[in-house]
Parts: sequence; structure tokens; C-alpha cells
Amino acid sequence: MKILVTGATGFVGSALVRSSPPNTEIYGVVRSSDHNLPEGVTPVLVNSLLDLTARADVLSEMDCIVHLAARVHVMHDTVSDPLAAFRAVNTEATKELAIAAARSGVRRFVYLSSIKVNGEGQPDDALASATPYSELSKPTPHDPYGISKWEAECLLHQVAIETGLEVAILRPPLVYGAGVKANFRQLMKLVKLGVPLPFGRVKNARSLVYVGNLVDAIFTCALHPAAVGQTFLVSDGVEVSTPDLIQHLATALGCPARLLPVPPEVLKLLGQMTGKSAAIDRLLGSLAIDSRKLGQTLNWQPPFSLQQGLKVTADEYLQSVSHL
Repeated sequence: MKILVTGATGFVGSALVRSSPPNTEIYGVVRSSDHNLPEGVTPVLVNSLLDLTARADVLSEMDCIVHLAARVHVMHDTVSDPLAAFRAVNTEATKELAIAAARSGVRRFVYLSSIKVNGEGQPDDALASATPYSELSKPTPHDPYGISKWEAECLLHQVAIETGLEVAILRPPLVYGAGVKANFRQLMKLVKLGVPLPFGRVKNARSLVYVGNLVDAIFTCALHPAAVGQTFLVSDGVEVSTPDLIQHLATALGCPARLLPVPPEVLKLLGQMTGKSAAIDRLLGSLAIDSRKLGQTLNWQPPFSLQQGLKVTADEYLQSVSHL
């Protein structure tokens, strides 16, 4: 089976092209000949996603496309119209690629969407009674990134109806693993440095997904007959609070967790005063998902536990900082 992977050099893509199942040939879409793809992965050099739609010579050879490439969530976007920028890449280019794939005889199209299609999480004050997101939850994207992903999902289902293309969609929450960047890596840095963190009284519940689990779910959707036409939420299968996550990270990093019992109300006020409300809200809020449908429909279970995923993530971080 030949699988074409867009975004092959990204965080998820890099992990995916290193983990191909038996009897599969992996082709990685790249924009530069200096791509650093692993041995055995065939590079497909293009200038853009729209350029790929014109490569019938490549698409006609593929059985499945795993579409990971996207304009990702930007914290401080400087474009004049962020929604238009996200739509151009995440919505319109995805639609055009799916149409080109169907026209070229590609059988299946696996799309990596986002839990942001469902929303930004459950209210802090409703933790005890809040219902985790599931595939039955009404999509309520709040930001341009989430909106563009939801619109892409809708267009993909339309293309599937019109062409017979087998579409499967996955919505992950925050993805972590070796090489993770941004806020997750910053949190590891603070924990390892022993910085006291004021989250000891936070009582939230967040779902995460280790990149190794996500990769396994993606390949399952690419290969399993029952994945056709389905949308799945995917996670590690457990929920973790911010202080528990810090404790787990400290264990994986081989250091003590230093948690201060600061009331969440104080943290919210500090966030408002410093312009960091969005970051504080993510650390205080809940975003729990119910990913049982993936197991029930495709007989899928996460191959790695939260603790195993965090250990791999922490080991890579410790190795990287030891070289500095």
C-alpha cells in the first residue's frame, strides 16, 4: 500500500514517516531537497499544496493520502485577515487536494483536524457536571484556525459524497512527544529548573495525546475498512489536571515538582493584569474528550500510556539541553 503524507517534516509528520506499518510504502511531501526524511521514505518535492494537486503523476500511484499539512494555530497573528489566511491553506487547499486525489484514483483520504472544531473546552465552574467532547457534540469552533478546520471537514464529506473518496477524520487535542515545542516545552523547562509553579489548587481535566498514539490511530484510519466516512476524537484515554501533569513531568524529568497553592481566581486576575489571560485560561481550564468511539469502531487502543509518552518526551528534552 502506498501512502502519501503531507506535512511529512512537521512534528506529527516526522513521527509518522518513521513508523510505517508492514507492507506500506511511505512518500513524504516536502518543499526542499534538504528534507531530512528517514531512509526508505520517498520524497515528493512540491512548492505548495496547490502544486501537489497538479501532480497527477504522483497522486495516481497512491492508495491513501494522510493530510497533515496545515497553517497551524498562531498565538500572535500579524496578517490583516487571519480567517482568510487559515481558509486558504486549511480549507480550500484541502478541498482541492481531495478532489485531485479522487480524480487520480486515490482510494482513501485521512485528514488530521483538531479538537478546536469542538470548542475551547468546558467551563471551569462546571467541571463536576461537564460533559466531555465527543463526536456527537455540536461543533463550536471559536478561532480562525478551528473554523477553517471545521469547514475543511464539511467540504471533505461533500467531496466524498460526490466522488466516492473514502474520507476519515481525526480530531486530536494537544499533541506531545519527543521534540515538542512551544508551551509544553517551556513547562518542562520550568519544572526541570525547579521554578515554583502556582497551580497547586487547580482542579481541571484535560485530554492529551502522545504523538506515538496519534500516529498509530492515523495508520489505523488509513487501513481499517470501518474508518470510511467517520470522524474520531483521539486521546491517550485519560484526563489529567494541570498539577498532576506537572507531577508526572517532574517524575519523568527526575526532579521534584514545586507547586504553590495559589487560588485560581488570583491567577486569573494576574493574567488579566499582565495580558496573559489566554495562557492562564489554558492552564486553569478543562478540555476533556471522550475517545471511546475510536476503540469501539476500529478496535483501537492507545499503545502507549500517558506516563510512557511523557517519559519519552522528557528524555528527549533532557538530551537536548545536555548538549547546550
